[in-house]
Amino acid sequence: MNDDRGEGVAIANLIGTDGCSVVGWVYRWSTGSHAVMWDVQGPQPVSETRPDISDEQKQEIDFDALTRIRKSDSG
Repeated sequence: MNDDRGEGVAIANLIGTDGCSVVGWVYRWSTGSHAVMWDVQGPQPVSETRPDISDEQKQEIDFDALTRIRKSDSG
């Protein structure tokens, strides 16, 4: 991580509802904030993070909402 450039580092994988696919990542930025980055498929329903992250981190990325994402019927 390069603090001078405001870069982040992936701290956890977002696991899809199949229990094995990585559909995105949780990043911790040099500012201390956390954010989600999706794979090329875009937002998908999430079942868990690996490794598990703290309850505070889950709240910051709104993990509950990530579990309720619906796949688009258009694609």
